[in-house]
Amino acid sequence: MDKSKLLFLKSKQSFRRSLSPIQSGDRIDYKNMSLLYRLISHQGKIVSRRVNRLTLKQQRLITIAIKQARILSLLPFVNSFPFANKGKKKKKYEKRESKSTTRTTVLKKKKK
Repeated sequence: MDKSKLLFLKSKQSFRRSLSPIQSGDRIDYKNMSLLYRLISHQGKIVSRRVNRLTLKQQRLITIAIKQARILSLLPFVNSFPFANKGKKKKKYEKRESKSTTRTTVLKKKKK
């Protein structure tokens, strides 16, 4: 074959999709915290279906379970996970003394 024809042939490597994070034995439930933590971002948001590699039905069940866990205060609505703030220390704000930037001009009276 010509080199020009070889460029247009498709490669015979198979496309392999990575496995879903949910195994066959895992229950999608609001009490399964290890599974729910894997499907939440560091900001506390529910990760999308494309990123999770879940089916539509699994994603719907996951969102319902996460919302139930949030209502029962098992999961936070906003991020307060201990692993999300690694390396970042919160600074304590101290009260600073205010400095006035206005200048006062003193007018001297002229003697007559």
